[in-house]
Amino acid sequence: MSEVLQELAALIAGKQEDAIVATSITNGELCVQVALSELVEFIEFLKSDRNCQFSTLVDITAVDYPTRDKRFDVIYHFLSMYQNHRIRLRVTVREDDLMPSITSVHPSANWFEREVFDMYGLMFSGHPDLRRILTDYGFRGHPLRKDFPTTGYTEVRYDEKEKRVVYEPVSLIQEYRQFDFMSPWEGAEFILPGDDKGEAK
Repeated sequence: MSEVLQELAALIAGKQEDAIVATSITNGELCVQVALSELVEFIEFLKSDRNCQFSTLVDITAVDYPTRDKRFDVIYHFLSMYQNHRIRLRVTVREDDLMPSITSVHPSANWFEREVFDMYGLMFSGHPDLRRILTDYGFRGHPLRKDFPTTGYTEVRYDEKEKRVVYEPVSLIQEYRQFDFMSPWEGAEFILPGDDKGEAK
């Protein structure tokens, strides 16, 4: 399988030399780092070339590396049902870079790009309807960024008195924030069977 993928990598590199930054084969998939400026044209090539035929967009996601200058990796997964191959594209971008939308090539990218915008705050130029898709109206922040607090900023609850959903700033008692990482039964006032397994005999 790796020989076939190496041949595919060589073929793609020969036809799209300007678009490719690096290639590798990982877990039975061809991984290609692509230049941001060449992304849309490269994806069009992958879809239309008779030796590739990556016609199925499987997923778009991102990874946050807060300490890097180019903070985010945007990851695209494609499948060629004709050639029985998978390919993973990676594009590195800064926080304020505009990602080009690929909805003109793969209309199914619409919701994937909205999810990346919602979770990471990355903007896609040329998207037909770029708005949040998983979080609520008025939500503040982007939950999959590494600097987003695990407790969030607001809590939502139904108020019996007001008979409606209310939004309030998160307020946690200090005891909630202290964890005993040595015991899975943190806070328990009694010892359950099996808790003494780690004790030396």
